[in-house]
Amino acid sequence: MSIASPSYHWIDTPQALDDACEKMTGASVIALDTEFFRENSFYPVPALIQFACDETAYLIDPLATDCTPAFKAMLENGPTKLLHASSEDLDVFQRWAGVLPTPLIDTQVAQGFLSENPGMGYQKLVEFWTGETLPKEETRSDWLERPLSEAQCCYAALDVIYLLEVWSQQADKLHTFGRLRWVEQECQAIVSQAQVDSADQWFTRQRQLWRLTPRQIEAYRQMTTWREGETRQRNLPRNWLVSDKVLFAIAEAMPKNRFELAKVEGVKPPLVKKEGDALLALVKQAHACPDDALPAAWPDPARPPFKPLFKALKKAITAQANELGVAPEMLMRRRDIEQLVMQSLAHEPLTLPVGWRGECLNPSLTHVLQEESK
Repeated sequence: MSIASPSYHWIDTPQALDDACEKMTGASVIALDTEFFRENSFYPVPALIQFACDETAYLIDPLATDCTPAFKAMLENGPTKLLHASSEDLDVFQRWAGVLPTPLIDTQVAQGFLSENPGMGYQKLVEFWTGETLPKEETRSDWLERPLSEAQCCYAALDVIYLLEVWSQQADKLHTFGRLRWVEQECQAIVSQAQVDSADQWFTRQRQLWRLTPRQIEAYRQMTTWREGETRQRNLPRNWLVSDKVLFAIAEAMPKNRFELAKVEGVKPPLVKKEGDALLALVKQAHACPDDALPAAWPDPARPPFKPLFKALKKAITAQANELGVAPEMLMRRRDIEQLVMQSLAHEPLTLPVGWRGECLNPSLTHVLQEESK
């Protein structure tokens, strides 16, 4: 195989796609990738779908052909599907094919179990495992243009062809370390999460919730949930409707009318005119919410008792990560540590890790929580 001229086939008819699927019969692993456009929409616009099971890539033009039953069946069943940094690609498959690729292996996730760099990009990953340097010139291409250039097609083909070699070597290492099952569990969780509508949980991404009262948090929650529904219905980027920063400022101010809403920092006249009534109605609902139905107050992460417990848990997680030779965030994300701290302080049932994470972490986490509660 030559990096300068990889082998590929262009697919722009249903029959050509079905013929390519037929050639995948018997394959144990198939590499996938997508190119898409998402600058002015909530949902990605599929521009190219690539797949391969050997040194020949197949490039599907989703502007010319719909997904066929044969390709859909291949995505849902059969061979392992490889993707790198899969989250946005999963959105593309969900929109174009109506299904998610399973079983899935994300090679970026796999690398996180083999090194202390869980966010390694594809070009660096290929260089790390094969020594080859892939071209980068087409990274920011306009993938919706037609016809695609030869350079674009070669770039797209290499994205899937080399993924197969990378995974072959990763899988050997993971098997040696006894971590292949961990990767499989983690990737299955990614697919499961992609199937869940988390619109009503967007507010928990806000790092400044501790500055809000429970009633203000409820207002922010309702407004972010409303925005998720509206941006999906209108197919707009979130910030094109209203940003997190502005919604947070409205929640802080809790305005009761358009005049008060217009005085909130960051709120422009067009927002008041177009969305003012909807936003004020949501704030009004938060004002009327019974006290016992409000969300819990979010503790200040820089002050006791939150900070000491968070630091103690983080220390235990980091120690385990160092022992395994992986990044701490592979074991437990900051958001999950914060949730555990809040549950402990509120004397609520603890959401301890499950699966391989539970095996690695729960003894030390439980010990920390018991010591800190004395």
